[in-house]
Formats: sequence, C-alpha cells, structure tokens
Amino acid sequence: MELDLELRVAVRAVLDACRLARSVRADLISSETAAKADRSPVTVADFGVQALICLDLSQAFPSDPIMAEEDAAGLRPSGEAAGLKAGVLERVLALRPGLDEEQILEAVDLGRDQGGPYGRRWILDPIDGTKGFVRGDQYAVALSLLREGRVVLGVLGCPNLPARIGQDHGPPGRLFAAVKGQGAFMRPLDDQAETPIRTSPVTDPAGAVFCESVESEHVDHEQMALIRAALGAASRPVRMDSQCKYAAVARGDSSVYLRLPRLAGQKETAWDHAAGSLIVTEAGGLVSDLYGRPLDFSSGRSLAGNFGIAASAAGVHAEVLKAVKEVLAAER
Repeated sequence: MELDLELRVAVRAVLDACRLARSVRADLISSETAAKADRSPVTVADFGVQALICLDLSQAFPSDPIMAEEDAAGLRPSGEAAGLKAGVLERVLALRPGLDEEQILEAVDLGRDQGGPYGRRWILDPIDGTKGFVRGDQYAVALSLLREGRVVLGVLGCPNLPARIGQDHGPPGRLFAAVKGQGAFMRPLDDQAETPIRTSPVTDPAGAVFCESVESEHVDHEQMALIRAALGAASRPVRMDSQCKYAAVARGDSSVYLRLPRLAGQKETAWDHAAGSLIVTEAGGLVSDLYGRPLDFSSGRSLAGNFGIAASAAGVHAEVLKAVKEVLAAER
C-alpha cells in the first residue's frame, strides 16, 4: 500500500517515544521539569521524544525536513534548561545506545523546518499536552507527514488513554494511525492487534457529546456551555488535554471538539492538529476551521489562514458551525 514504509517507521518511532515518555513520567521529579518562555512546562520527555523520533526519521528518510516544537538551544550550557540535558541523554541512550551527546542535541535541532507548500515534510509535537503529562493525565505524541502542504499520514500515541472513555478494561495506552484514503485504526500500545475506528453516527446535535480542553487558558468553558445550549446538547462534556481529543472523536467516545481563539489574532500551531485532523477525517468525521474552511498546513508553523478548529462527526458538523457562529456573533 502507498506510504506503507512511512507508516511502519512512524508507528515504531511513536511506540518507542511513548515508552520514553512513560519512563520519564514514572519517576518525574522537579529537576526534570523546566519552563518555556511562554511559562508552559517542558520536561525531559519533550526533548527526549523529539530527539528519538527525529533520529529515526532522518535515518529512514534523510531528504525529508522535520517541523517540530522544540530546539536544543535550551539544553546547551547557556540555555535555561541545561540542567535537563543529562536526563535527556540517559532516556534516549536507553533506547538508541551508541550515540554521543552532540548527535542527540543535533537530532533535536532537526525539527527546525519552517514549513511550506511544496514537497514532503514531517510534523512532530513530541509531548502534546505537557501540563496533562506533568499531572499524570492525558497527553499525546503526535507525528504526521505532509505532502504538498496536505496531511497524508498521522500517528498519535496516547499513553494514558483507556480502551474507552469512562471504561477501565485492561491497561491504558492506545496508538491511533491513518493514511490518506486508507481509513484509521487503533491498537493498544503493548499489543499489535489493530481495530478500525469510526466516528459517532450521531445526526441530531442534541445528542452530541463535546470534548474540551482541561486548561482554562485553552478554552472558555462558559462559551462552550453556550454553544452546547444552542445545540440542545445536554451531555456533560469530556475534558482532557492534548490531541487525545481528536482520538476521542475519531473512535466515537465524543462527537465534537472545538478550538475557539481566546485572543485576537491567535493562530493555531501546525503540530497541534496535523495528526489528529487526519485521523478524524479518515474515521469518517469532518475537520475544518470555524468558517468551514479546510485546515491549511501549507503556510508554515502556524495555521495562518484559518480561524479556530472544529472537528466532529460528519452528521452534526454543519449544525455545530452554525451554533458557533451564533454564539460568537452574540458576544461581539
């Protein structure tokens, strides 16, 4: 099948990245957490996962650029996160022995690509939902492949996600993957058994279940309540961090995920949505901005041509966009 090699490399890299992230989270201490300039936490896992996946991609596809969230400047002697370096090296070497320090730091810096509309490129969010990671809640390793500015492959590793939301059957941890035109599937992190996934068949917006961010800086919960009320949706929203929300929509645990800008001119970053958006669409759902336009990943590291995000089951997408428009208009 098309992109079979790329899918196998991406799945293997994300599985190993989830192992690294789990090992860091199991014994997370304050010395393994620093702060980014935007005050969000960054851990050994962020840098370690980025190094690990960039190494694997560069070896398998040396001509492909990589766009990723982190860079190694903070790990170098004058950087604000230099104290994390030993932890990063230890975790990466545990899975990829034989490397030296500079090779690992250079691997982190492979993610500096600025994007564009031509050719192939990978997009990586090493730990999406870092605050969820630090709390021990939901987070994701998100990897995708773009071709001519369009997402053609997406893999999400969700180390804490159960088999179903609200159901505790077996150990947590799921991997989601999709290739354009080939559908989407889910598998346990520790088992190779793949299951095709589909979005909810809901067509009445009153029956829609929303999935929302935990962090108030990412979502106005009162605003979301107004949108649910406009749709007549009475179900209590599912709240979690990261692109696990896309996974929840893709397999039908919820039916709507919205990302509404909190600030004027706010733009979404490409790595926060590339993998998840393809997985939802390949599972039968729809993903657009709040005006109904396709997400445009061709303009660089941000979705500069889009306004917000709407991911949902296909049967309620139009009604959801209408409700969002009404609520936003009433607030002006």
